[in-house]
This record gives sequence, C-alpha cells and structure tokens, in this order.
Amino acid sequence: MRDKRFVAVHRGGPLTKDHHHKLIRWARKCSEHVLKLINQNIDNRLIHALHIAREWEKNNTSVGEARKASLGAIAVANESSDPVTTAVARSIGHAVATAHMADHSIGAAEYALKAVKLCGKSIEDERRWQDEQLTSDISELILTAREKKKLRL
Repeated sequence: MRDKRFVAVHRGGPLTKDHHHKLIRWARKCSEHVLKLINQNIDNRLIHALHIAREWEKNNTSVGEARKASLGAIAVANESSDPVTTAVARSIGHAVATAHMADHSIGAAEYALKAVKLCGKSIEDERRWQDEQLTSDISELILTAREKKKLRL
C-alpha cells in the first residue's frame, strides 16, 4: 500500500510542491553521488534524466518529460549486463520518476546503496551521506518511510 504522506496536495494528499521539489533534489543527489561508480562511458540517457530532474525541481519541465526521461534511464538498466551500471541507472530512473510519484525518491536512494554494495564499498557510509543531504523538513518523512519499507540490499 502506498504511503499517503507522499501524495501531492493537488491529488488530495499532504505533500506540498516545495517538499516534492526537495524530495526530487535529494533523490537526484543520491543518484549523482554514485554515477562515478560506472566504469564505462555513461549513457547519455542517464545524463539527460538527471538534467530533467534538475529542470523539474525548478518548474522548467513537465511531469510527462520526467516520466519519459525515467523510462530512458530504466532502458539503460535493462540493456546493461553490468550490475553496477544497472543499479545506478535504476537509481537515476527512480530519481527522475519522483516528479511523477514522490515515493520514488526512496527507490533512488536504495538503488544507489545497491550500487555501492556491488562495488564493495560501505553501505553505512553511503547511507550516512544520503541522510546528511536531507533537509530538516523532509527528513522525518524519508526516515520513517524507509523504516516502514524494511528494504533488504
């Protein structure tokens, strides 16, 4: 069941546009932080998706464009045979999809952690870095939603 706290005000939920923008910014930062883990040329669809996420944060593009960019990032994940690239691409796909459904922001962070784990790096250090990127007004939302999900990496 979907966490109603992530439903936008215009759809009858409590999530303000400002908080929605902060969620996509946090998700994008989580994805960008692991982009460097890709050991090959970075597919332009991933760069484009991050660009669209940035533009949506500033009200310069539509949710429809964000959805298209998300599908492009997921296509990169589906086409890749490298598990790290797949995890990073899924992280980016979720980050930009946050424009459509705010709870995708958690998926961006979790796939970033998966990429870190696949590289043999510290998940705890990455999670701590992610948490430090949260603004105080969305921190409780993310931390409690993450706890409810009990994700396994």
